[in-house]
Amino acid sequence: MPIITKITVQQKKTDRYNIFLDEKYAFSVDEDVLIKHQLKKGLELDEFSLSEIAYQDDIKKSYNLAIQYLARRMRSEAEVRKALKDKEVDESIIQEVIHRLYEYSFLNDEEFAIAFVRTAMNTTDKGTDVIRRELKEKGISENIAERALKEYPFEQELETAIKLCEKFVQKNTRDSSRVMKQKLEQLLFRKGFPLSTIQNALSEMETEKAEDEEMNALRIHAEKAHRKYAKLEGFEYEQKMKQTLFRKGFAFELIEQVLSQINEQEDPN
Repeated sequence: MPIITKITVQQKKTDRYNIFLDEKYAFSVDEDVLIKHQLKKGLELDEFSLSEIAYQDDIKKSYNLAIQYLARRMRSEAEVRKALKDKEVDESIIQEVIHRLYEYSFLNDEEFAIAFVRTAMNTTDKGTDVIRRELKEKGISENIAERALKEYPFEQELETAIKLCEKFVQKNTRDSSRVMKQKLEQLLFRKGFPLSTIQNALSEMETEKAEDEEMNALRIHAEKAHRKYAKLEGFEYEQKMKQTLFRKGFAFELIEQVLSQINEQEDPN
């Protein structure tokens, strides 16, 4: 059986040791593995011992990789597993690393999910449907996700949705009331708000413009359409104008008023 003839500390990694067997370099091990197996000069190592030392050292190296990965921010178990798998770590070693991470409280999917929800709630304008989907993508189970989402109360989610609507309305003053409502629904749906939150947010918003505001918005769109269809005449001109403005969400009676005003301006006699 080979005998340990020398042990030296690595220069760049002082927590790792070079092991020499029969005067030749054989392998390196972590300090924890060195202590656990009581490696010292003069110790004989059989094949089983060498295999076990290599296995334990692989676990320690992979564990250190996981700790470095977790040092940047909280991670889910699935994220850690993927990171180790990407490093081509064997599944049996990954399983042992995950066990140790839970044992020393470096991993906890429930705590991760709660922190994730709170961060999204306080720093983004995402609704709970999007947050739920993101938790699933990070490997969080449905039960844990639902418990974590209780951290996001309905009242706060509704407030976020209303603020999002108000900001959008301020930037889109030229839209008709009907189009504005449609756009707000689409916006809130894309942001991941549940239907109940969307309905409540829209009911809180003043999406119906005053008639003079609606007319001002309609005139802007009518002037643009008129420039496009000015070369048309009679029935064809009126149909194109009405179709265009109706698709923009304006009521027929208001469209008739604006077209009448345009006709008067074009033919004052």
